[in-house]
Amino acid sequence: MSQKEVGRLRVLEQVAQGALSQGEAAGVLQLSVRQLRRIQRRYEAGGASALVHGLRGRTSNHTLEAAVVRQAQQLIALHYTDFGPTLACEMLAQRHGIALSVESVRTLMRAAGLWRARRRRCAPIHPMRERRPRRGELIQIDGSPHDWFEGRGPRCTLLVFIDDATSELMALRFVRAETTADYLRVLRQHILTHGLPMCLYSDRHSIFRSTSPQDPQPTCFAQALERLGIEGIQASSPQAKGRVERANQTLQDRLVKAMRLQAIDDIETANAWLPAYIAAHNQRFAVAPALSEDAHAPYLGEADALDLALAFHYDRRLSSTLSCQFRQRIVQVLAPAEQRRLAGEHVHVIEHLDGSLQVLHAGRALRFEALPKPSRIKPAEDSKSLNTRVQAVVTKRSGPSANHPWRRWEGPIELLRTHPAAAP
Repeated sequence: MSQKEVGRLRVLEQVAQGALSQGEAAGVLQLSVRQLRRIQRRYEAGGASALVHGLRGRTSNHTLEAAVVRQAQQLIALHYTDFGPTLACEMLAQRHGIALSVESVRTLMRAAGLWRARRRRCAPIHPMRERRPRRGELIQIDGSPHDWFEGRGPRCTLLVFIDDATSELMALRFVRAETTADYLRVLRQHILTHGLPMCLYSDRHSIFRSTSPQDPQPTCFAQALERLGIEGIQASSPQAKGRVERANQTLQDRLVKAMRLQAIDDIETANAWLPAYIAAHNQRFAVAPALSEDAHAPYLGEADALDLALAFHYDRRLSSTLSCQFRQRIVQVLAPAEQRRLAGEHVHVIEHLDGSLQVLHAGRALRFEALPKPSRIKPAEDSKSLNTRVQAVVTKRSGPSANHPWRRWEGPIELLRTHPAAAP
């Protein structure tokens, strides 16, 4: 008998002897009076052995079949050796039709030596920030460099847009590295799919804010947000944008393994497959917002206007020949009839995300052509002239010239006798 059952036996003996009433005994055992009467009837009918649980010493009705356990262990050892119990449980159900609980998978993985709990360090405590109440009110963005293809492809960076209210992945894109152009492309994808968000929450990367006190001008990304009416906020610490940081950790675990199972090993194939993964991820992890209203503003403009807002804008000044320099090229405006009027004027050079250029003056587009900047490297000499110059340098006399002062020595003769080398 267990200690609990021994305690019940002593109380029931006192009830049988009349030392305690049923109400008092129920209070001591923290049971209802009806439950105490049922236990007392079993005790009177079967004695002390009736207080022992009927399944004591028997196999549980919920025990997994040995064949199912062996099959699950074999599948995990074959396909999911580095998966955690939660993800392995999901894969067994989705891909093999074996429905087990997470704790059952954890137990059989531990028994087979396929998983061991890692000791976690005591993390510092940060005050919790409440979620924004509406979807689209705050979108956290970040780039996660990682070996996403596990050596099967090049190392790259995953740009992540996640909603603060719902933990919903809004956009994902694999890129070579974090650049302003790639962030603008993902923002364009987000706007066309969901609408204009109210605010973007990022880190303090130089893409999002100017890091030079001598140049406080907003970055190209910040200028694009201003043109679209989107607020940009930069977090002062990684913990402040913890939602996207935790999403990066989840993606580095689950997305890597999902691409391994799909045999994806290049950026183009991964980007084409990502929408299917986003839908499955959001179905698993997204939560309902506090308010059902969506804070995204629908974009009602044309695609050309959106491309113009997301482009790179630069100011240049035309020379007297109606030209200016731009990215190692010469932008030559083709307006000979307006040369006197446009010479020295400021123009707006716009570089679109596809690399095309546009030149505006007072809101009017100008015809132009982009020419390669002329090289300043001197033309190479032919081999004959080069050999002639080299031969002249080699055969050049290294001694003093004929009219050198050393050859016109007029000093004492005794010095020449003691130092013959000084004679001309």
